[in-house]
Amino acid sequence: MLKQPRFVIAVRDLASSANYYRDVLGFSIGWSDVPGWRLFTRDACTLMAGECPETPPARDLGEHSYMAYFEVDDVTALHTDLAARGAQMVKALRTEPWGMREFGIETVDGHRMMFGEDVSGAD
Repeated sequence: MLKQPRFVIAVRDLASSANYYRDVLGFSIGWSDVPGWRLFTRDACTLMAGECPETPPARDLGEHSYMAYFEVDDVTALHTDLAARGAQMVKALRTEPWGMREFGIETVDGHRMMFGEDVSGAD
């Protein structure tokens, strides 16, 4: 049985990434005593970030920089919150033909994340 997923990402500057995930995306930061790693947690989402200073930035991977799609309860409120915190939007908030209202961001490391709410049953 699959359980709740955890995402593992490579970041070039662990301190800078931790600050971004805390200050812009609203995550709490753990594993401060684990060399080369940090744990980013918000609600039921967990990301494990490993410091890889020699790795090319995720933004250089083009479409392969998309690392996750998070389904949320109130995508409009999350969009408002993240925009106010200075998140870089790569896809405007909009309702798609497949029944999801969604938007996308790019992190300081160039990872792209999508956030969506199922509105297929809405009027």
